[in-house]
Amino acid sequence: MTPAITARRTARGNRWGLALVGGVLVAAGAVALAVGAGLLGPEPAATELGAWPSGTEVVRIWLGYAVVAAAVLVGLPALRWMLVQGRTDSVRRVVVDPDGSGLTEMPSGAARGAFEGAVGEYAGVRRARARLTDSVHTPHVRLDLTVDEDADVPALWRRVHAEALEDLRTALELERLPAVIRLSMSAPPKNPRRNPA
Repeated sequence: MTPAITARRTARGNRWGLALVGGVLVAAGAVALAVGAGLLGPEPAATELGAWPSGTEVVRIWLGYAVVAAAVLVGLPALRWMLVQGRTDSVRRVVVDPDGSGLTEMPSGAARGAFEGAVGEYAGVRRARARLTDSVHTPHVRLDLTVDEDADVPALWRRVHAEALEDLRTALELERLPAVIRLSMSAPPKNPRRNPA
């Protein structure tokens, strides 16, 4: 299963999970509102919360334990769901295996740092931030570039593609290196200094 398919399934699962939780909460709120407004009859609206008929003390005690157990059963998956949202698809290491005879690992930070440094030296680039994502064996590159507003963007894109990405692909000994490049313009200074006449 490719990382893109996994990401789409995760996003779909998140949407369905949020819709389900939202639907349950809306339904519970609607029932509570209807009971409080007396739409389900005067008796439920007049009954105190936690008031029980005589002789049902055991039921009340066990119902409390059941509510706590249900809260734990709902809370644990919800906690796991929240923790999963914080994960990134960045890889910490990259496997380099030139001839298939051994396993060599390179920290992704080393490759990423060299790549960012090379791109950061290009004319018109203010900031370069890169991430290696998806897989330790077949990584993808995500590059965020902040460039000057007068930068030659097509020429810069061609140079990144022909030089920096090609150097990184060669260093990682990969046949192909998919990349996503996101460009943004830097804001001009708020109070530019005027050149003396």
